[in-house]
Amino acid sequence: MVALGVIACYAAIGLWVLGTDAAKRLGERTGWWSVPASPLLDALTVERADEVVGAPEIPGFGIRPRPEERVRIAQSYLDEFRKRVNIRVRNRAEADQRAADAIAGIRFAEATPPNWPIAEFRERIKAALDDLDAIAEVGEVDRHPELLPRIEKVERDIASMLVAPAGVRGMLYHARLALGTDRQGRSILVRAVYSIKVAIQIGLVVALVAVLFGSVLGAAAAFFGGWVDLAVVWLYSTLSSLPDLVLLGVLVFMFTGSIFDDVTKPWLSLVPIYAAMCLTFWIGPCRVVRGEVMKIKELEYIQAARAIGFGRAYILIRHALPNTLHLMFINFSLLFIAAIKNEVVLSFLGLGVKVGPSWGRMIQESTPQVINGFYWQIGAATVFMFFLVLAFNIVSDALQDAFDPKHVS
Repeated sequence: MVALGVIACYAAIGLWVLGTDAAKRLGERTGWWSVPASPLLDALTVERADEVVGAPEIPGFGIRPRPEERVRIAQSYLDEFRKRVNIRVRNRAEADQRAADAIAGIRFAEATPPNWPIAEFRERIKAALDDLDAIAEVGEVDRHPELLPRIEKVERDIASMLVAPAGVRGMLYHARLALGTDRQGRSILVRAVYSIKVAIQIGLVVALVAVLFGSVLGAAAAFFGGWVDLAVVWLYSTLSSLPDLVLLGVLVFMFTGSIFDDVTKPWLSLVPIYAAMCLTFWIGPCRVVRGEVMKIKELEYIQAARAIGFGRAYILIRHALPNTLHLMFINFSLLFIAAIKNEVVLSFLGLGVKVGPSWGRMIQESTPQVINGFYWQIGAATVFMFFLVLAFNIVSDALQDAFDPKHVS
């Protein structure tokens, strides 16, 4: 029951994100979509997943990084402000106006600069940069705890120049920083949660198509026999002789440069993954259902249906296939897990999801961070994937116990 509850939570989040994306695309075409009026509805869109919410590589759960990391984070914020105020034109009034407009355009998700005069920003930025320069002259900051008050002063100055809103939007801003940020300053939590939609979507489509196609093909091979059985057995035997990952990689690579590789059309970007996995994952259900139907076609009720005069196609669809539904359910749960794990591997290799976040892309992007000891992004993707796969493994075992008489728990 706990596993089913976990799966239900993941499914609800995936459907919410999928519905939000669909509603936003429709709303932008019709003109009714309003982001300011719907902060919760807009919280898990692909734009939010790719939005910069803070400095790069901020740790999560409010964990304070080492002093050197705090200096790096502060420097990142100040560099963003400095390049906005250092606008060089001959007319001072024009320079101030353009700098004020540039400062007003700074956005770290919901956190925005206050409505100060540009002179106030310049003064605070200069003071903070002077403090950072003095800290940098000392050298290894981690070995000088006396610098902590100065670092905290710089952090207070930056906090005063980036004000988070109150209410729901403020809570959303702090929630996005709960697991920290990646190398581009994007929210790890939002990207991990948004990736649930990709995982559910790929697992559902691939498992459903592969089970239906494989089951029908395996049942037809067993029931009709002859050249049909020989052709099906030869086909899945040939495909099974190739390593799964290599075959998947080749099939996905075949779509490179096609219309499905167009990053401006995200609704087409998953088609190569669907096609590659469906062309390989049908083999398991085909084998299992073929063996089951070979036993079913010799049973008395099948022989009676033949004697009455029913056609073989009718008997196959009406009597044989329905008695293999338990095997379809088991294979569906197994292939659902396999599709999610293979998408992660393909995306890690650069052959999977190319538009928007996914757990595989998060793991791929976190490789340089792991080398530097930053584990938040790879940890978030791994934990989210772990609980979903574990829940489906438990449900798969329960289905085998309930439906398969040969399976002993």
